[in-house]
Amino acid sequence: MEKTDIAIIGAGAVGLAVAFRLSEFYKDIFIIERNSSFGQETSSRNSEVIHGGMYYPPDSLKKKTCIEGRRLLYQYCRENDIPHKKVGKLIVAIDPDEIRDLEALFKQGQENGVEGLKLLSKEEIKKIEPNIRAEAAIYSPETGIIDSHSFMKNLVFRFERNNGFIVYNSEVTGIDKTKEGFEMTLKSAQEGELKLAARVVINAAGLNSDKVARMAGLMKDEYTLKYCKGDYFRSNQRKAKFINHLIYPVPVKDHAGLGVHATLDLAGGLRFGPDTEYVKEIYYDIDPKKGKSFYESIRRFLPFMEEGDLSPDTAGMRPKLQGEGEGFRDFIIKEESANHLPGLINLIGIESPGLTGALSIGGMVKGMVDALC
Repeated sequence: MEKTDIAIIGAGAVGLAVAFRLSEFYKDIFIIERNSSFGQETSSRNSEVIHGGMYYPPDSLKKKTCIEGRRLLYQYCRENDIPHKKVGKLIVAIDPDEIRDLEALFKQGQENGVEGLKLLSKEEIKKIEPNIRAEAAIYSPETGIIDSHSFMKNLVFRFERNNGFIVYNSEVTGIDKTKEGFEMTLKSAQEGELKLAARVVINAAGLNSDKVARMAGLMKDEYTLKYCKGDYFRSNQRKAKFINHLIYPVPVKDHAGLGVHATLDLAGGLRFGPDTEYVKEIYYDIDPKKGKSFYESIRRFLPFMEEGDLSPDTAGMRPKLQGEGEGFRDFIIKEESANHLPGLINLIGIESPGLTGALSIGGMVKGMVDALC
């Protein structure tokens, strides 16, 4: 049986950030990833936005990890030449009756400590975004975009340089508590069934993190994930030149997402999404007929768009703890000694702003491991 001090399940952005952070202080770390490479699921199917941090309740983990993680992420990008751009974002009130909600969001952003936020009038908006329709807006200069693949690739490089080891094409099928830690059963595409003993197990399995928790014996309803699919449509290249910032509508209260928004990418392209659709199983097909509803959503604030400008792009799946029509649910970042499983650290429901907060989450987990070791 193979043995390791720390085993991390999942090589998405969060799992890799945790692994890199730990590898600076601990040796003998394994990452177990069921896919053939890193970041093949949620981490590669998102808007690649570095979020400001105004959307989340002031005492939440989402707020804490987003704001701290954003600062760490920009620093990491600068130090490691990761492609990124602090392009800025406008959250727009399209109708006058949305201004009150916009002002409440602005106040929450200030309470959260988001730097540089400004409320813009209709006239001020026209000076920086003459082609959009809005009655008022929040300007967030700290919002940006990132090449998430380059970020994850660099985390892999630095983790492996610190003598960490990634096992691809291997799925965790069982976790048993032992006196020394845990015994994990792995199903390997190359070698069949394998056993791995670990003192500490970190569950960063994303869309399967609730299943991993159940394998370890935690049958908690509050750990159960709901799959929320988000589709994206892309604009033709010509229309990408009509805006200069990311453009978001005012979010609907208790909605599963932030609304269909306009996102620029580092290649100069423009795409829209994600929408929100709760589903029972994971799939990534996009119905081209959805283009009509996307067009109807975005033309409210981007009057220059035409229905024929849109084509299906990609789709992602959110690992949400919040069910359809339910209120806010925070990240679960928890060491499970209180549930008689010392050494198990669960990261469950890590959706947006998980990419932004990845390095902050890595620091939190490092503190939990320090307390165990």
